Amino acid sequence: MNTISRFDHKEQKDINWSAIILFALGFWVSGSLLLDFVLIPAFSATGMMTESGFASAGFVIFGAFNRIELICASLVLTCAFVFSFNHNYDVKKQSLFVIFSSLLFLIGLAYTYLFIPHLSAWGLCLNQFNTVETMPSAMISWHKGYWILETLKYGLAITLLRWSYQYK
Repeated sequence: MNTISRFDHKEQKDINWSAIILFALGFWVSGSLLLDFVLIPAFSATGMMTESGFASAGFVIFGAFNRIELICASLVLTCAFVFSFNHNYDVKKQSLFVIFSSLLFLIGLAYTYLFIPHLSAWGLCLNQFNTVETMPSAMISWHKGYWILETLKYGLAITLLRWSYQYK
């Protein structure tokens, strides 16, 4: 039997949860920064946001990124539960870590299933004869909510990133 299985259980290596959370948070924050402060301003500066098909293109771009965001958020939440189970931090920081991770996951869910579908729907041009190209007031309020959540997401993610890096 030893010739078939060369895996020795004594040599089993533990999963490096700190590395996983640092990678997930770093990838997520850098992707968000790229999307929010490079791609969207570039689309706006080139006039692509005024095109009739931008709402559907935005839905595809943000929809794909939001799915990646949910994967990163679930990894962060999993790491938070592992850290809590292993008692890596004091009780207060453990609780805050799980709460912050849960909030990040909820923000990802809100983006994926609430904000992006509504923003895309408001961006569709339903009246082809309307020559006035102003943003509807409901869409402006959705954008404000998006940026409030985005600011909260950056604050929570950077805090968790800092705590995870200090633990490493």
